[in-house]
Amino acid sequence: MGVTANDVVSLTRARADLSALAEQANAGAEKIITKNGESYVALISAARLEYYHQLECERMHLLLLDDAKRALEDIDSGRAEAADAAIADRQRDGAT
Repeated sequence: MGVTANDVVSLTRARADLSALAEQANAGAEKIITKNGESYVALISAARLEYYHQLECERMHLLLLDDAKRALEDIDSGRAEAADAAIADRQRDGAT
């Protein structure tokens, strides 16, 4: 969903029309509020904000899974050693 010229609102207008803008946002519109002619904040529905947060969380999980996969590949290829083995080696080296 794209942002149209009607979705860009000055802060002054947003103050005056907040109730109407909030209803539009709740119905699915995304409003860009400007200050001094520059993008300042966005007005979106709470449901859409929750959705964006879920997407961000899922993205982080995918990145962590990718990191874990690469680490396991490094261990399998001999470029790194498993954490348990590395800790045991360091404990053994420190004990002698």
